[in-house]
Amino acid sequence: MSMNRGPALNTKALSKNLAVETSCDDTSVAIVREDGFVIFNTVVNQHSVHQPYGGVVPELASRNHAHYLIPLIEQAFKESGYNWKDIDSLSVTNRPGLVGSLIVGLVTVKTLSALFKKPYVAVNHIEGHILSPFLWDRETKAPHLEFPFLALIVSGGHTCLFEVKDFGSYTIVGKTLDDAAGEVLDKVARLLGLGYPGGAEIDQLSQKAKRGQYTFSKVKLKQNSLDFSFSGLKTAAMYLIKELNITKEDDSKVSSLCADFQEAVVDQIIDRLDRVIKKSPFKSVIVAGGVSANSRLRKRAKEWAFINKINLVLPPLKYCTDNAAMIGFTGIKRFQNGCKSPQNLNCHPHSLPEDFSLL
Repeated sequence: MSMNRGPALNTKALSKNLAVETSCDDTSVAIVREDGFVIFNTVVNQHSVHQPYGGVVPELASRNHAHYLIPLIEQAFKESGYNWKDIDSLSVTNRPGLVGSLIVGLVTVKTLSALFKKPYVAVNHIEGHILSPFLWDRETKAPHLEFPFLALIVSGGHTCLFEVKDFGSYTIVGKTLDDAAGEVLDKVARLLGLGYPGGAEIDQLSQKAKRGQYTFSKVKLKQNSLDFSFSGLKTAAMYLIKELNITKEDDSKVSSLCADFQEAVVDQIIDRLDRVIKKSPFKSVIVAGGVSANSRLRKRAKEWAFINKINLVLPPLKYCTDNAAMIGFTGIKRFQNGCKSPQNLNCHPHSLPEDFSLL
C-alpha cells in the first residue's frame, strides 16, 4: 500500500482529526487529514523551564501543559480557518509517558469530546512515531512507503525495532535492554555540564571535532541478537570524563568526546539495522523518533540504505520530535479500524500488552 496521493483526490471529503500530544514536556496540537496531510501543527517546548535541572521535572511539565493547551487549540482553529463543524474526530496520547503530563491532554480531549459531541481515540505515543513518516504538508511531498516495512523508533525514552505489516499491526523484533539511545546522549551531556536537551548539544558539538580520539568498545550481545544496550557506553563515558577530568571549559576535549560517543551510539544502531536486513530483508525502512533528527544518524542511515538498496524514509525534522500531527494521523487510522475510546479511559506510563506483538 502506498500513501502517495493523486491530484484528483477530493480533499473536502477526507476525514479530519484534531490531535493533542502531551506525553512529556512538549505541548502540541494539530489538525490532520486522513491522507496524512498536516493542515496545522504546532509545538511549544519547555526547554527553558527544565534547563536549570538538566532534565524534565514532571510537575513543572504538567503545569505548563495546562497553561498552553487551550490557547494552542484556539490557535489551531484561527490559523487553519477551520471550526468544530469541520472536525470529524479527536485524538490524544494516553501512553506511554509521564502520567501527570498525559492526564492534562487526556482530560482536555475527553471534555472537548463530550462538549462538541465528537468521538475521540487514545493513541500510543510509539505508534505515532511509527506512522510519522506518512505525514506531509505544503512544504513536503507525500511519501512513498508501502507495507510491510521495518521501523526503527529511537528517542529519549525508546529504542525499538518493529516489523510493520499494516496499520495497527506491529511486531517488536528488537528493543533496548536498558537505556534508550536518546537517554544516554542526554545523560552524558549532563555529565559534561552541557545544556538541555543534551542530545542536541552533543550533535552540535560533534560537528566541530574529528572522530577517533576516544575509543568506546562495541557492546557484546549474542551473535544473532537484534536488541540494543547503551548503558555500558554511558558508564564508559562517565569513567572517561572522571579520569581525564573533562569539564565543559575544555572545548576541544568535550567536542571530541561528544563526536566519538555519538559515533558509538550510531554504530550500534546501524549494526542492528544490518542484522535485521540480513535476517529478514525489507524493501523499506523508516527511522523515526526524536533521535532520528540527529545529523550523524541521518547521514549514516542514508549511506547504509544506499549501499543496501533500501528505500529509507526519514520524517521531516519537524515530525521527528514529539508532535500532535503523528497522533492525529494514527488516531484517524484507529477510527477507520473501528476504535473509539470511552470517557472512563485512563493514562498509562508504559505501553499496554495488546499494543505490540512479540516476535
